[in-house]
Amino acid sequence: MLRFEHPIYLVVLTLAPVMVVLFLGLLRWKKRTISRIGDEALIRQLIAGYSPKKFLWKFILVITAFAMTGLGLANLQTPLQMEQVQRQGVDVMIVLDVSKSMLAKDVQPSRLDRARQMTGRLIDRLRNDRIGIVIFAGRAYLQMPLTTDHAAAKMYLNTAGPESVPTQGTVIGEALQVAANAFGTADKKFKTIILVTDGEDHDDQALDLARKLSEEGVLLHTIGVGTSEGATLADAVTQEQKRDPQGNVVISRLNEPVLQQLSQTANGVYIRLDDTESAVKLILDQIDSMEKRAIVDPTTIRYRSFFQWFLALALALLIFDFFLSERKKTASA
Repeated sequence: MLRFEHPIYLVVLTLAPVMVVLFLGLLRWKKRTISRIGDEALIRQLIAGYSPKKFLWKFILVITAFAMTGLGLANLQTPLQMEQVQRQGVDVMIVLDVSKSMLAKDVQPSRLDRARQMTGRLIDRLRNDRIGIVIFAGRAYLQMPLTTDHAAAKMYLNTAGPESVPTQGTVIGEALQVAANAFGTADKKFKTIILVTDGEDHDDQALDLARKLSEEGVLLHTIGVGTSEGATLADAVTQEQKRDPQGNVVISRLNEPVLQQLSQTANGVYIRLDDTESAVKLILDQIDSMEKRAIVDPTTIRYRSFFQWFLALALALLIFDFFLSERKKTASA
């Protein structure tokens, strides 16, 4: 089964007809120019050494070289063999708070941006582990099931925001339940949850879920984003400061006590996100200390590439075109 590794051949298929149309337009322009210069018979006598057939061949060589270059860059491949990759790792569910309070700027550029930055760097370091993502605000959603596709995980994280969840709030308990369900029922000892939130307006079910996770052997690490001093929140439309029903300016603060209690209940650690690298290192140390299991990647296929043949042919055609003259051969005296 043949395949193209890159879709650039679609560009070639699009531009090749355009080049043909431009060439036909050039021929028409030449013909009109000859008729405008003066006596057509005299002009043709003056350019008697010019060969239209060779000009056509030079164009064919160029457009063929262009097509071969496109096919080379697209990298035509055929499968060689199928193989599975095994690695030792754990299952990690990242549970990210995307409520509007995470837009507070008591940490720069915002709590949510700092959280996404930290989780992105963490994913880069979890090379041998499966990763899943749960986002939550007023409801919790499984954004991505457990996978070894770390590039996809980072893509989902970078697009997560308050607009991803239709209702607002901080339902930590529901988020933990969704993450626990995503693990399945087997091998709980190889699993950990990383909760990234400011802990504000949390629900009462969170502590009960933390106890349940502890009983099942799932570790829960909490990462607090924000400061105890807090910051005001701006309305997304008016940009005015958010106020409560009594008219007081709302201050959003990091709720460290509840996050510390959750992590302690589920045998994890609490980390305040002051420095990204330090937080990543502390989480990695906890994950590295866990018992690992064999994780099998989905079956992968090794391919044989043929790009070099197409590029070599394109180069040969261009060299031949360079030495091919547009003049007719003259008879020897």
